[in-house]
Amino acid sequence: MPEPHIRTSARRHWKPLTLAAVAALLAATATANPAAATTSTNLSAYDDTYYQDAEGKTGADLKSALHTIISDQTKLSYSAVWDALKATDEDPSNSSNVILLYSGTSRAKSANGGDSGDWNREHVWAKSHGDFGTATGPGTDLHHLRPEDVTVNSIRGNKDFDEGGSAVAGGGGSLTDDDSFEPRDAVKGDVARMILYMAVRYEGDDSFADLEPNDKVDNGTSPYIGKLSVLKKWSDADPPDTFEQHRNDVIYDSYQHNRNPFIDHPEWVESIW
Repeated sequence: MPEPHIRTSARRHWKPLTLAAVAALLAATATANPAAATTSTNLSAYDDTYYQDAEGKTGADLKSALHTIISDQTKLSYSAVWDALKATDEDPSNSSNVILLYSGTSRAKSANGGDSGDWNREHVWAKSHGDFGTATGPGTDLHHLRPEDVTVNSIRGNKDFDEGGSAVAGGGGSLTDDDSFEPRDAVKGDVARMILYMAVRYEGDDSFADLEPNDKVDNGTSPYIGKLSVLKKWSDADPPDTFEQHRNDVIYDSYQHNRNPFIDHPEWVESIW
């Protein structure tokens, strides 16, 4: 969303697994490949502790359990988001820069603001969809706030996500038309998982609207974002990479102390939707 001054890979079909089964598979992988041991150990630890109340659940029951788990979080002010993004989206190759979500370019952390050439705070779940603005809560939730070029952010506006359109200048391969925006291939899954996180986290029980994905575009100010079928395809085709996983860890360890479950368990997308 604009704000005032101031891989593509072969499609994967995930089958729902119990957390115990996932842990067993990861343990086997770690035995065969020692380099995977750290990742599997961490995930197993989250399954046994953080996600333990989601054990064995699917569908609406899984969504409800995850809502309860991830709603236990520390909330930031909107002004605090600036510095948080400088940590969550730090360029792994240049600690003085951040990586812009849609553009994919590296830009100086100090170049944050509202002028042309600056980067600002993009609400991936457009803040007018549910009319939560920059309120502490959905308006400041780091799991869907990302650095983006001011101009590209403005072009995305509050459009829903879908495929097709013309190239966005400086958008890294992103496309747009009158009622939708298609991000560059390398972050399509990231975008999908951010949207679906928001749909689980904000269920209308904390004075904010119940945010839900649907299979439409041009949702206006309704608390919906589409297209769900496209978002599911993107999540399947673009699984979590190291940058996205690291970002999830930083938010959990240093800021909000909650996690995006669809980064840890992409198969839960299909299990719920």
